[in-house]
Amino acid sequence: MRGRCEVRYSPRMTTYAVTGSASGIGAAVCRRLAAGGARVIGVDLCGADVDADLGSLEGRRSAVAGVLRLAGAALDGLVACAGLGPHVTDRAAIVGVNYFGAVATLEGLHDALVAARGAAVAVSSNSATIPGSDNDIAAACLAGDETDARRRATELEGQSAYGGSKLALARWVRRHAPAWAKDGVRLNAIAPGAVHTPLLQGGLDHPVLGDAIRMFPIPSGGFGTPEQIAAAIAFLLSPDAAFVYGSVLFADGGTDALLRADTF
Repeated sequence: MRGRCEVRYSPRMTTYAVTGSASGIGAAVCRRLAAGGARVIGVDLCGADVDADLGSLEGRRSAVAGVLRLAGAALDGLVACAGLGPHVTDRAAIVGVNYFGAVATLEGLHDALVAARGAAVAVSSNSATIPGSDNDIAAACLAGDETDARRRATELEGQSAYGGSKLALARWVRRHAPAWAKDGVRLNAIAPGAVHTPLLQGGLDHPVLGDAIRMFPIPSGGFGTPEQIAAAIAFLLSPDAAFVYGSVLFADGGTDALLRADTF
């Protein structure tokens, strides 16, 4: 029919952001999401789409600004995966990246997630439930006092700093998930166990932590793979998890169930 305009719609490509994208679980998540046809914006120290150090205030601002520059005003999903392991000698940095870096990224990209009615997944750890993790570091993190949390981390060994930071992150997710749900955003956490990554290898190579990691019970029979954790994260990001809000999904080969069967 003459005079009739043909209107063509160009749907926006599904876009995700992943911190800690250069290796381990973060890299596996990027591969999985990209294989599904999504655009993935990686954030890491160097060589990523956005280079930023989440251990510093400036780095966190740079990470958020970089993602928004590439994604625009709407973001379909965010995976806060960047983290440092218990073998890292700079205990303050463990807390700075694992908790404050993750929370700053989540908060900084909240509005972009709201715009797309998206989903966010924070990567905690099953170490958060190990005795000793519910410590002063976790309390200082949740109080928002990074200076105090960093100071306290220097007074404890690496496992306590790591476990405390990951426990605080899981609790932050639980506390904020209801409000985010009202904004139309699904916020959840995943708690991996021992997974074959450079972070785990750093622990295995440690003269003290290595033996403890090897002796840690895993009912399934061995360490997990980054791809297994990426699959669980992809589920939490997907429409299949449309009724999942504020959950902490343990993907640890059954370790948490073995150690805490009656606590859930």
